[in-house]
Amino acid sequence: MKSLILAILAISLYSCSPKPQTAAAPPAPSLPVAVIATGNDTTYQEYPASVEGTVNVEVRPQVSGTLDKVFVDEGAFVSAGQPLFKINDQPYRAALNNALASQHAAEAAAGNADLEVNKLIPLVENKVVSDYQLKTAKAAVQVAKANIESAKANVATAQINLGYTLIKAPVNGYIGRLNKKQGSLVGAADPEALTQLSDVHDVHVYFSLSEKDFVSFKEQYAGSTLTDKLKQVPMVSLVLADNTAYGKQGKVDMIDGQFDKTTGAITLRASFSNPQGLLRSGNTGKIRLSLQHKDVLLVPQSATIDMQDKVFVFAVADSNKVKKQAITVVGKSGDNYLVKDGIKVGDKIVLSGFDHLQDGTIIKPEAAKDKTAALAKN
Repeated sequence: MKSLILAILAISLYSCSPKPQTAAAPPAPSLPVAVIATGNDTTYQEYPASVEGTVNVEVRPQVSGTLDKVFVDEGAFVSAGQPLFKINDQPYRAALNNALASQHAAEAAAGNADLEVNKLIPLVENKVVSDYQLKTAKAAVQVAKANIESAKANVATAQINLGYTLIKAPVNGYIGRLNKKQGSLVGAADPEALTQLSDVHDVHVYFSLSEKDFVSFKEQYAGSTLTDKLKQVPMVSLVLADNTAYGKQGKVDMIDGQFDKTTGAITLRASFSNPQGLLRSGNTGKIRLSLQHKDVLLVPQSATIDMQDKVFVFAVADSNKVKKQAITVVGKSGDNYLVKDGIKVGDKIVLSGFDHLQDGTIIKPEAAKDKTAALAKN
């Protein structure tokens, strides 16, 4: 009986105890959301570039000999026609004198031939000598005249060679390295030039585009031909080796006629004014090329996640459920990504606070309180 009473008492106590309650679901997080819109923007691409003067010539000797004098120093600015080098001219002066002597001898021989003709004319008329002798004498005159012409040509050649011993600047420009010093033996067949001379008042900057970039480049600008398209290309900037921009902008004015089979790239040229000579041939840098984007989707970079070389956003679907969505980025502008695929106009994305979000999470959308939303609507 005692055991029965204890069992009834235990059952009564259990029935009177409060029932366990089910745990309440956490409230939906409140996160800032923006609506995707299109806008116009400009992006910049940079391409390695090399600088060359508009005139960049090698100075080479055209005759052989010992370098007697060097009139300029490396890096000096010279004017067209200014003497640069002097080759020992004694052998060439002697050759000119010899050629002149040969010319004088030929002229004397021609004079003797004329005298012979003049002597034979009356004798032939009086039938003292045969007509054959006169004809032979006249032929000798023609030979003597030809010898004079040959001698004059030799004199001209000797004068030219003598003139080549004084090497002058062919254009205005700056002297490069002096590869030969005074006393060196130089010749026209030397593999190395005496120096290089660059006119850098204006410079050409060469850069290359891949085939894909070149197709995009052509699509940017109106025109039926490449010449027409080049006229539409805006001015470009040159970024120097210290990452500063050169003070003047340039104009893209040339596209190479073919792609390089080795690199698969095509070369373009931009011309820059260089009145202060700050740029020199051999400088390197980067051409900054602007690309215009019209009606492009803009997404703040802070609203994206990078995972495995892909970029994702959290799109807000029906019932305020979020979905991680991959997007295709075609460029950057400031704090924005320029997006090609993955989202469309009118889609909503979470702007921040999504570190622990998962697909299917329900959120409470809030209007953005900072400028991030405005960036997406720019």
